[in-house]
Amino acid sequence: MDIYFRGAKKKKKRLPWMREWWVQVGLLVVPLLAAYLHIPPPQLSPALHSWKSSGKFFTYKGLRIFYQDSVGVVGSPEIVVLLHGFPTSSYDWYKIWEGLTLRFHRVIALDFLGFGFSDKPRPHHYSIFEQASIVEALLRHLGLQSRRINLLSHDYGDTVAQELLYRFKQNRSGRLTIKSLCLSNGGIFPETHRPLLLQKLLKDGGMLSPILTRLMNFFVFSRGLTPVFGPYTRPSESELWDMWAGIRNNDGNLVIDSLLQYINQRKKFRRRWVGALASVSIPIHFIYGPLDPVNPYPEFLELYRKTLPRSTVSILDDHISHYPQLEDPMGFLNAYMGFINSF
Repeated sequence: MDIYFRGAKKKKKRLPWMREWWVQVGLLVVPLLAAYLHIPPPQLSPALHSWKSSGKFFTYKGLRIFYQDSVGVVGSPEIVVLLHGFPTSSYDWYKIWEGLTLRFHRVIALDFLGFGFSDKPRPHHYSIFEQASIVEALLRHLGLQSRRINLLSHDYGDTVAQELLYRFKQNRSGRLTIKSLCLSNGGIFPETHRPLLLQKLLKDGGMLSPILTRLMNFFVFSRGLTPVFGPYTRPSESELWDMWAGIRNNDGNLVIDSLLQYINQRKKFRRRWVGALASVSIPIHFIYGPLDPVNPYPEFLELYRKTLPRSTVSILDDHISHYPQLEDPMGFLNAYMGFINSF
C-alpha cells in the first residue's frame, strides 16, 4: 500500500509540468492559427486582372454582380448567355470566349452571387431561384429582356438554366425568351450525381461547416478539385491559383457551405427542373466529358437519353472529364457550333 501511494504522489508531481507544456503549445498554436485564418487572398494574375478590368458590375437588390459583355459579329441578332459552374466563375469560359464572338453578336457571362468578383454576403440564403432572377435582371439591365437568348451552361449553371427554362415554359412575367439551351456536365439528375467528399461535408456539416470553410486553403482546394479533371487535361498550378483567387475574393471561401445547398435544392425540386427540360420544344443539346466522376458514365448518359430523347448529345474524347470547356476548348466549341448551326 505504501508503495502504491508513493507512486501516486510521483504522478501528481508531473501534472503541473504537463499543464505547463500544454499552455506552451497553446501559446504557440493560437497565434499561428490566427495568422493562418487571416492569410490575405492571392494577388490576381495578369490574365485574371485583365478579365476583371474588362468586365462591369450592375446592382441587384443592393448587391454588386460582375459580368462580361462582348460585342462580336456585327449585324447578327444572335445572343448567347453563359452560366458557369461551382465553385468557380465566369472565367471558366475564357478559352472559348473569342471563338463565341466570331459567331454571336453578344456574348454575355456573369459571376453568380457568391462567386468570382460578385458580392458574397453572409449570412445569406443562396438559392438557384435567386440566381435565375439575377440572370433575368442582368438582361433587363442590358436592355435585352425581349430578345431571344441562347443559353450555354455548365454544372451549377445547368440548374440555373433549368429554372429559367421552367419560367419560360410557364410564361412567367419578366422571363427570358429562350431560343436554345446547351448544357454540359451538370448534375441535373440527383440520382446520378456524385458530389465530392468535401462537398458532402460542407453541405451537411452543420456546426462543423463554418470551421471547415475557415480552414480551407489552396492546398485543400487544389487537391479536391484536380481529380474532377481528366488525367491529361488537369489545370496547371497557375490556373488553379486563378480559380482559388476567384473563390477567395470577398472572402468567398466562407460562403461555400451556403452555396452548396444547391445540391439539396436539386433533390427537392427535381420534378420542377427535370420536368422543364422534358416538356419544352426548343432545341436542347448536351456536351459531355465522359470521364466525369461527378456525373459518371454510363449511368448519367443512359438516364439523360431516356428522359430527354429529343435532345442531341456530343460526347467528347474518353479522357475529358468534368470541365470540358477548359479541358478541350476546341472540341467543346466545335460541338456547340455544330448544335447552334443545326437549327
